[in-house]
Amino acid sequence: MAQNDIVLVRHGQTQWSISGRHTGRTDIPLTDLGRQQADALGEMLDGRDFSMVLSSPLKRAWETMQRAGYADQGMPDENILEWDYGVFEGRTTRDIRSSEPDWSVWTSPIVGGETVDEVGARADLAIERCLAAPGPVAVFAHGHFLRIMTARWMGLPAAAGRHLSLGTATVSTLGWERENRVLQMWNDACHLNSMDPVV
Repeated sequence: MAQNDIVLVRHGQTQWSISGRHTGRTDIPLTDLGRQQADALGEMLDGRDFSMVLSSPLKRAWETMQRAGYADQGMPDENILEWDYGVFEGRTTRDIRSSEPDWSVWTSPIVGGETVDEVGARADLAIERCLAAPGPVAVFAHGHFLRIMTARWMGLPAAAGRHLSLGTATVSTLGWERENRVLQMWNDACHLNSMDPVV
């Protein structure tokens, strides 16, 4: 497999990211600011040439990919969908903790959804696909998924993604130092970045 860099792009703002609601498979569109952020992400990427561009098929990621300038190249990939939060979909951590005080998406059972390690297994498949490409790859996806993908890239457990805060409308790069997988750049925000609450 090639030593391909993987550029990770988190989608722009949505109404649920503003309120800190867990947004897994609910197909929430970008806000007006989110669309402007997607355009600004295109400026950040500056037409960079990728051998492959993958996107979550959910509209917030897909529209970000399109507006960033990769509509002709983007391919949907079910493996990079956001975490399935089950019964916690659409709820904030604060709300959940009103009845489950120590609840954390990273350590608590996700009733009706995916375990963190199941998301990690999807991330591993996405990494394999990226490494099989003939050159650098862009991945347009979601906050928790990209954090887990980064942890897995570095050989860490999927739950180690909890140590990697990632804002909306950001660009990060997974790369190499000799034969070692490294985190080259993290959470580089577009100039229209907003400080959405931590989910």
